[in-house]
Amino acid sequence: MVSQILTPSIPMKCVYPRKRVGSPSRLFKRSIRSCLVLAALVLVYFVLASHAQVRKNVLMISIVGPSHPGPVIVSNQIVSALHADSRFQVEFYWENLDAIYHPEKWQQQIDFLVGKYRHLKLDLIVLVGPNAIQLLAEQKAIFPNIPVVFCCTVPAMIDQIRGDHRSTGSWFQLEPAKTVEAALGLIPGTRHLFVVAGQSDYDRGLTAVVKRDLIPYENKLDVTYLIDLPMSKLLERLSHLPDHSVVLFLSFFKDVEGREFLSTPEALPMIVDAAKAPVFGIADTYLGLGIVGGFVVSAEEQGKIMGRDALEILGGKPPRDIPIVHGPNLYLFDWRELQRWKLDESRLPAGSRVLFRQPTLWEKNWGSLLLGLLVLAVLSLLAIYLLFERKRLRGARNEQMRLSGMLINAQEYERARLASELHDDFSQRLAMLSLGLETAAEMVPESPAEANRQLHELVNSASELGADLHTVSHRLHSATLETLGLVAGVSTFCKEFTAQRGIQVVFCDKNVPLSVSPDISLCLFRIVQEGLRNVQKHSGAAHAQVRIETMDDTLHLSISDDGAGYDVNNGAGRQGLGLRSMRERVRLVGGRFEIHSKTRKGTRIDVWVPMTGLTSMNSNSSKQTLPS
Repeated sequence: MVSQILTPSIPMKCVYPRKRVGSPSRLFKRSIRSCLVLAALVLVYFVLASHAQVRKNVLMISIVGPSHPGPVIVSNQIVSALHADSRFQVEFYWENLDAIYHPEKWQQQIDFLVGKYRHLKLDLIVLVGPNAIQLLAEQKAIFPNIPVVFCCTVPAMIDQIRGDHRSTGSWFQLEPAKTVEAALGLIPGTRHLFVVAGQSDYDRGLTAVVKRDLIPYENKLDVTYLIDLPMSKLLERLSHLPDHSVVLFLSFFKDVEGREFLSTPEALPMIVDAAKAPVFGIADTYLGLGIVGGFVVSAEEQGKIMGRDALEILGGKPPRDIPIVHGPNLYLFDWRELQRWKLDESRLPAGSRVLFRQPTLWEKNWGSLLLGLLVLAVLSLLAIYLLFERKRLRGARNEQMRLSGMLINAQEYERARLASELHDDFSQRLAMLSLGLETAAEMVPESPAEANRQLHELVNSASELGADLHTVSHRLHSATLETLGLVAGVSTFCKEFTAQRGIQVVFCDKNVPLSVSPDISLCLFRIVQEGLRNVQKHSGAAHAQVRIETMDDTLHLSISDDGAGYDVNNGAGRQGLGLRSMRERVRLVGGRFEIHSKTRKGTRIDVWVPMTGLTSMNSNSSKQTLPS
């Protein structure tokens, strides 16, 4: 396509506007230049970033190896603090001396470190571990002009170098008396205290500090120091402790026979397993290895202090301007050991923290339990609803059966009444009419005048018989209702009822449509029939009123009388078939049925049905007082 645009096949100028497109070699050169520019920008960015960060070299010296958890925790805190500061690009150099086991070789180790890092510009030395600051007290101190921060050292064991101008840090502040006091609070009946420690220089120095702190308890308790036993004898002794005893573990790097141990990960679990009494400790690194707890020094807090001091020194602050502090001690306890020894958690000192607490069944599975309870509640509500509906259905079924029985009985009664009326009335009247016709036929030859008179009487009787048959037929089914509509049908029935029953019925209508749905018309007509029959049977009223009107797209039928009435609340009269049939008819057309009555204050029936299938509306309202 490019070649076609550059070299058109027809000799015309400027047929299409053309763009200048370079050759492939030119495009390639442009791409190369773009990549070089981008690489240069990236390189400049990283160069500027590297210049923004100041490189610092930090030598980390641990007196004990990485198998001891305390120094590892402290070192991790320091590294995290220095790496988190964007001002510095810190290079760490690690040395683990394990000098705690062989203190006589410290001078050789110092010479080794000086030679190893002679040509490296160090910005900070970090000393971690028991007696780490002792390196500064040697005759040939390491790197005398480099600032030092130290931690995890007990001040009472090294008092002679507190005023060193190039160092700062954090001391371990041992308070074993508070641990013993917490143990006595948890186990009030304690009478024996066994203090366990090893025979390394650090173990003995630590034991000396603890002995001074526990002097006040020697008059309260039987205090025994298990410090000069081989490990095997120590474990045997611990396995036969007297009742009402507690054990305080200090440290155990070496036993009396010179056997070396990893104090925390090796010696402590052996001692805890052998002891037949609760074991307490002085350091947070002991938690989780079988001790109950105590007022312990915190390696994590020591590490946070060291990280803060290291950042200030790397930022240019002299160590002498940074005060040496004592790391905070904490009341820490192991929930599992409290449960093991059946110790009451409520007796712990104020401010205690309980670690390794196992969550309860609710805490572990609260989501599942809550969902299960919700599902159970929903199922329970559903079951209650189904039981309720079942009860309602059973009641409706029983009521339907009772109503069906009443309808069957009513049908049989009505059939019997019609049969009796046809037999006793119409059949006899027809028989009399037949006999009269025969008699009149016989009298025609003899007495034409008399025969003519009897024939006139028979014609009148036949007319009365036809009228009575029409009344019965109209009572069963109103032809007027179908032909002339609801208003005419009800009005005609009210007139007939007034004429036949002697009760004056006033009929009123207002805005009733000319045409109403046949179902609604028949429903309202039957209710008027049944309502007026009830007026005749039960009320003893001389007057009644029937009113049909349109109200908000609803037909309202009202039948009232001034008769005896009854108490609606006690249910009198509500179990009759007439009222039930009226209610059922209204329900079938989606209407509402109400009955209001009070004793000696008459009765009123109100029916509201929706207007369906209506055509036009009557423009005028009418009121008819039907003669008696």
